[in-house]
Amino acid sequence: MEVRDPIHGAIRISGRETLVVDHPFVQRLRDIRQTGFSYLPFPGATHSRYSHCIGVMELAGRAFDSAYSRWDFTSSERREELRAAVRLAALCHDLGHAPFSHCTEFAMPKLTELGIRFYPEPSDRYATHEDYTIAILERSTLADVVAREFSFTTRHVAALIHRDVDVDDDFFVDGGLDHRRALSQLVSSELDCDRMDYLVRDSYYSGARYGAIDVDWLISNLIAHPIDGEVGLGLDESAIYAFDDFLVARHHMFLMVYFHHNSVIYEEMLRRWVTSPENDWAIPASLDEYLEVDDVALSTVLRTASDEFARRLVEKRPYRRVVERHGTPEEVDLSGAEETLLDAGIDVIHSTSTGRLSRYTQHRGKRESAPSIQVLKRGGGPILSPLTDASRIFDRYKDARRIARLYVRPEERERAMQVLGLG
Repeated sequence: MEVRDPIHGAIRISGRETLVVDHPFVQRLRDIRQTGFSYLPFPGATHSRYSHCIGVMELAGRAFDSAYSRWDFTSSERREELRAAVRLAALCHDLGHAPFSHCTEFAMPKLTELGIRFYPEPSDRYATHEDYTIAILERSTLADVVAREFSFTTRHVAALIHRDVDVDDDFFVDGGLDHRRALSQLVSSELDCDRMDYLVRDSYYSGARYGAIDVDWLISNLIAHPIDGEVGLGLDESAIYAFDDFLVARHHMFLMVYFHHNSVIYEEMLRRWVTSPENDWAIPASLDEYLEVDDVALSTVLRTASDEFARRLVEKRPYRRVVERHGTPEEVDLSGAEETLLDAGIDVIHSTSTGRLSRYTQHRGKRESAPSIQVLKRGGGPILSPLTDASRIFDRYKDARRIARLYVRPEERERAMQVLGLG
């Protein structure tokens, strides 16, 4: 099968991969918007999680070919097995997304209700889309398709998506070296194919140019290298500046597109509706039911609801911004202004958006979310240092960027401005 993609051109999908692409849980992603409510301030951003996942699969194949271009596997069959595994992990990494992508994740059930067993210890936290992804891979009929068509299972696919998933065989071992680290870094790391696709794709469809990055140069400078019995992912030092641009582009996309004030207020109104006492809609733990939960299904529920916030969501009548501040926690503290408005009998929605340069360095010195990619001397020479240390960009942008806003009903905006002395 061949897919025509406006970002990556013609994408070739093998016959057995097509069987996975055609599975209902993958097809479900056609009806999940990639950027949630961002299509409201950016009307072109109506693209889906499905197109994104196809794009990530394409980039994962290209990245594998580049990183392993000078690698000698024990056989061509082993090379193709590992390449197929990372392409499927890239395709399936977002299977668990709820309606409007991240916007409804807060409404997910407790993790224990999903019936998956891959964490070291039981957890009573709420599930995330990644947990649903693992559940779909392990408990849906997708597991039967992969087991029938490939030499590995969805457990191996899940292991490349989430580092806490264990495998009890040596599938990722070849020539005495474990390749799981490098393959998982292609899916989730400081420089993964997920980000490479969504930055360019979201930039293209939104019309914002912050996400314009040099994907080809970054991919062409990836190098697989042995490290302590494993194979890790390295980046040639000649691509450091392209990597810096990649991180800054992502940071600016969050601040200017994903955290746009119009997108944020729709997310907050959705939260008000979901958490209201009158609402009985919730994200189901049952995978059979979850298969039917997408943007269309949730929009249908909203259209039948009488709640004020459901009506505002459907009729596109959002609360309006009255105050916005950027800076440190102290600089964005709007609690005083919020209390003033409430004392005046004006309903307020208070939101705070926090952007970091990279979630992989949020806890420097502690356990990172993924092993760091190493920087190698030009031509694939000796390791210089982890990517998190080789680039100065992490220190330059070490502080989180916070945006706090207060919103009120549009009919009360003028009075709110006067109460706050802003009119």
